Amino acid sequence: MKTSKEFKEAIQNYLEKRAAEDELFAVTYKKENKSLDECCNYIMKCAQSGGCGGYSDNEVFGWAVHYYDEDDIKNIKSVSGKVIVNHSVELSEEDKAKAVEQGMERAIEEAKLQAKKNLAGKVKLSEEEKREAKQVAFEKVVSDQKEKLVTKKAKRKEGLVVKDETDLFSGL
Repeated sequence: MKTSKEFKEAIQNYLEKRAAEDELFAVTYKKENKSLDECCNYIMKCAQSGGCGGYSDNEVFGWAVHYYDEDDIKNIKSVSGKVIVNHSVELSEEDKAKAVEQGMERAIEEAKLQAKKNLAGKVKLSEEEKREAKQVAFEKVVSDQKEKLVTKKAKRKEGLVVKDETDLFSGL
């Protein structure tokens, strides 16, 4: 089985970082008789023979280091299996606030579109009355949606300030 690009990259990134921090491992990592593909095959073989459904990063990376450390580990054939690579991303407070703001804007836009669909063709009004009704409905939907999002976010984390939206209805 050919390993996934993400799996291979995760292993390679770890090994390169380890080699940059550990001079002894850097020498081991440069062995000509070793390859990243065979290392990934070795990891898959270890996982398969271990009989568990999942392994920690430390276990998997430990197998990778062991592969490079041991000269007698060679000619590892690929094995069939499925690999799931988990990634975690650390965001700064600024990035988190920006993501929340973008989410709120997206939710407000979706609510506006839903309100438009709900109002379309159901009420017989003059054009002026339609504009006024739409304006009132949009303001209500935006206000309600914003209140829900702010309340939900405040429950999870205090101290986040939501910027007031201005001119939400331009272009109507």
